[in-house]
Amino acid sequence: MVKLQPALAEFNQFEDNAGDVFADMGVKLIESGNMAEASVWKVPVDEGMTAADVEETMKLVANEHNFKNVGEMPLYKEVEAMSGQPYRYVKIFMFCNALTASRMLDYNDAFSSYLPCRITLIEDLEGKLWLYTLNMDGMIYGGKPLPAELKDEAENVKDIILDIMNRGATGEF
Repeated sequence: MVKLQPALAEFNQFEDNAGDVFADMGVKLIESGNMAEASVWKVPVDEGMTAADVEETMKLVANEHNFKNVGEMPLYKEVEAMSGQPYRYVKIFMFCNALTASRMLDYNDAFSSYLPCRITLIEDLEGKLWLYTLNMDGMIYGGKPLPAELKDEAENVKDIILDIMNRGATGEF
């Protein structure tokens, strides 16, 4: 217990809901047995929506939020080109607001690992489409509080990414 005291003192300086963030991730880890699964948000794409429908909607929603589409990686095409075999649909979309990104980096270079914001549109092994992105709650709430203005920007980015995903999954322009 003596060794835990310094760590507990540090933890008490964390964001108020840091414990909830870690507990939620811990539950997902126990349920799935997989840390990658525990550290993402995923949204099922509505039946009848095609990959092209989802892509078009996501790009329109991102544009509505002045969030730039800074790149796309059609992974399935790379796999097909390299293997000579068809592969299920997997495309990674990269979105960014450069000014917000620069403020995050000015705060801590480690935030570069979260950049740009990525959303993956993937066809699962049963043929269903899903949208995945990293769970940003650990970045926002999982440590000592971010400066208020930076926290507001990070929460705004989170809201935008979730809006892009949720509306992309339903085709809601």
